[in-house]
Amino acid sequence: MNELITRLRALGMRRLLVLGGIAVVVVAFLAFAMNRMMQPTYGLLYGDLDLTDSGRIVEKLEGMNVPYQLSSDGTRIMVPQDQVARLRMAMAEEGVPAGGSMGYEIFDRSDSIGTTSFVQNINHLRALEGEIARSIASIDRIAAARVHLVLPQRQLFARETEAPSASIVLKLKAGNLDGGQVRAIQQLTAAAVPGLKADRVSIVDDRGNLLAAGDGNLRETGPAEAVATKTREYETRMRRSLEQLVGSSVGFDKVRAEVTAELDFDRITTQTQTFDPDGQVVRSTQTVTDRSRNSEGGATAVTVQGNLPGTQNNQGGAGDQSSTDRSEETINYEISRTEQTVVQEGGRVKRMSVAILVDGTYDVAADGTRTYQPRSQQELDQLEALVKSAMGFDDQRGDQVRVVNLPFVDATIADTGLPGEEGFLGLTKSDFFRIGEIAVLGLVALLLTLFVVRPLVARMLAPLEGGGPALAGAGAMGGGGQMQIPGPGGQAAIAGPDGMPMAIGTDSDEFEQMVDIANIEGRVKASSLKKVGEIVQRHPEEAIAIMRNWMYRES
Repeated sequence: MNELITRLRALGMRRLLVLGGIAVVVVAFLAFAMNRMMQPTYGLLYGDLDLTDSGRIVEKLEGMNVPYQLSSDGTRIMVPQDQVARLRMAMAEEGVPAGGSMGYEIFDRSDSIGTTSFVQNINHLRALEGEIARSIASIDRIAAARVHLVLPQRQLFARETEAPSASIVLKLKAGNLDGGQVRAIQQLTAAAVPGLKADRVSIVDDRGNLLAAGDGNLRETGPAEAVATKTREYETRMRRSLEQLVGSSVGFDKVRAEVTAELDFDRITTQTQTFDPDGQVVRSTQTVTDRSRNSEGGATAVTVQGNLPGTQNNQGGAGDQSSTDRSEETINYEISRTEQTVVQEGGRVKRMSVAILVDGTYDVAADGTRTYQPRSQQELDQLEALVKSAMGFDDQRGDQVRVVNLPFVDATIADTGLPGEEGFLGLTKSDFFRIGEIAVLGLVALLLTLFVVRPLVARMLAPLEGGGPALAGAGAMGGGGQMQIPGPGGQAAIAGPDGMPMAIGTDSDEFEQMVDIANIEGRVKASSLKKVGEIVQRHPEEAIAIMRNWMYRES
C-alpha cells in the first residue's frame, strides 16, 4: 500500500488527473458497450399513427412497463422484437389504434345521468362519423378517412326540411380510386345515415382532387379525361381478373399481370331496310264481274186491237240482240321488308395486349438453401391458352398475349420488423447487422483494454525498487543524484540508437553509474534536466528513438 501511495506521489497531480480522466472515459465506454450489447432488438409495433392513437398506445405501454421507442414525429412506435405479436393482440383487445376517430365507445365513457339532449345529439353525431370513417378506412388503398355529416333538424311549423349531406376526405395509400370505388363509398355512407342520398355525398382526396361533387356526377373535367378514366377502369378490372385466375394455379404471390387496352368510344347508329323478293305475300284480292244483254226489234203497226187489255201482242218484228260479259280481278302482293336500327355505344375493345409474369418454383434443401427451378414450356402454353380464353382473344383485332417465366425479387421487409426469408445459417439481415455491431464494440473494448487500461495498471502496480527503465538500458544511482552516463574522455553520455554514446559535457573523469529513474522519487537536479533538454534539442531523432525504446520496453 505504501509503495502504491509513493508511486502516486511520484506521478504528480497533473498526471494523476490525466490518468483519472482516461480511466473515467474507458469505464464510460465499457458501460455503454455493455448496455448496447444487452439492449434488446426493437421492431415496429405500429406506423403512420395519428397523434391521438400514439398517445393512447404509449399510455398502455407505460402501464404495462414495456420499453418502447417513439419517433420524432410521433407516428412510429418501436418495441422489443419478441413482444410485437403479443402487444398487437393486447392493443387490439383494447380497441387501439382506432385511426384517430371515436366510435360508439364514446357512450361507454360518458355519464348518462345529467347529460343534456344537446350533448347526446352531438355524441351521437360524433359516433356515427367515427364508425363510418372506420368502415371506409378498412377498404384497400385507403389509409385514413374523415367524415363530416350534416343532419338538419326539422323546425317547428315547417312543412319541408333540408336533406342531409356528407363530406368525406380520403387519405390514399397509393394511386387513385376508380369510379366504381368512389360510388361504393357514396353508397356505403348513404346507407349508414337515415335520409341521406348517395348524390348528396362529396368526396375529396388528400391532394385536393374532387372525386365526387355531391350532385351525382363523378370528377370528369372533359371528354379526354373521361375516356382515360374508363380505359383505366377496364384495364384494372381485367388485370385483377387475370391475376385471380392465374394465381389460383401458381399462387397469388407468384403472378403479375399488366393489361393495355385500346377502346373505341364512338357512338354509332345504323338503320337498315331489307326487301326479300322471294317472300311475297297476298295482301288483298278484288274481283269484278259485269254481264249485259241488249235486244233491238223491227217496226210494228200500232192498232186498237193491239192495245186492248188481255190481248197478246204478237205482232213484233224480228230485231238485233247483243250480250256483254266482263270479269276483272285485282290481286295486291306485299313484299317482306326488314327494318333494323342498331345503336353501338362507346367502349368497344379495338385492341388488347396482355403481359403475364409468372414466378418459378423453388427446391428447398435440407440445409435451407432454396434453388430456383423454371416452369416447363408446356405449363406456360397452358397458362397462355387460359389467359386467351379469359380475355376474349381475337386475332383479327391484333390482340397479343405473352406469358413469361422469370424469378421474382425476394422482398424482405426489414424496416417494418416483419420477418423475411432466412439467410445464411438461418439468420436474417437484421441479425447480421446486430452481430456486426456487437463485434465492433467488442473489438474496441479489447483494444482499449490492451493498449490503455493494461499499461495504466502496469504502471500503477510496478515495483518501486529495481528493474526500472533506465535512460540507456541498465543504470544505477550516481553520485550527487545527477543523471550521468559514462562516456569517453570523462564526459557523461547517453547511449544513442546505434549504441554510441552522446556526450553530455560533464568535467568528471570518472565513469559514474546510471541513474535508476524508478528510485529518484522526483528528486533530480535542475542542471541535469537542463542538460537533457539541450541534448534533446540537438539530437531530436536520437531522443525520439530512445523514447520509442522506453515505450516498447514498458509495454
